[in-house]
Amino acid sequence: MRKGFTLIEVLVASLMLGVALSAILVAMSQSQKMMLSSTDLQVAQEVMDIAEMAYPLDGTIDPDDAKRGLTIQEQSVEDLWQEIQNISSDIPDLTNAQEDRYYGYRWSREEIDPDNSELIDQLQGIRRVKVTVTWDDDRRGNKKSESYVALWRPKDDG
Repeated sequence: MRKGFTLIEVLVASLMLGVALSAILVAMSQSQKMMLSSTDLQVAQEVMDIAEMAYPLDGTIDPDDAKRGLTIQEQSVEDLWQEIQNISSDIPDLTNAQEDRYYGYRWSREEIDPDNSELIDQLQGIRRVKVTVTWDDDRRGNKKSESYVALWRPKDDG
């Protein structure tokens, strides 16, 4: 009787090892993809927070004001930061690290169906507002975005 492994045993062991390594590589790839995606979403949330400081969605704004109303055209983070500095002179400039982090991120806000007065009346004056952050995906060369819908109601004077 010979000692050692047969060729079939070696091939089966190699196949099992290959399947296990493939599963590990796929899991690592998916993990890296999720990590990069979560970083993008975290920065997008930070941009939304910066925009909320620049253009707060409170009940006192005029929905039809082109400058500070419900609909605000797309702006870069630098533009948003400049708007914050216009509100308060105590705000420092963006650091180089912040400029690098927010490079390519843009924010906008638009009212959904602003001319649908029947729906606005049904909702007792509540309006729907879509907030969007867009950015370029450097790894794939396409645009990505994150958005949410907020509800806005004018402040009661009574």
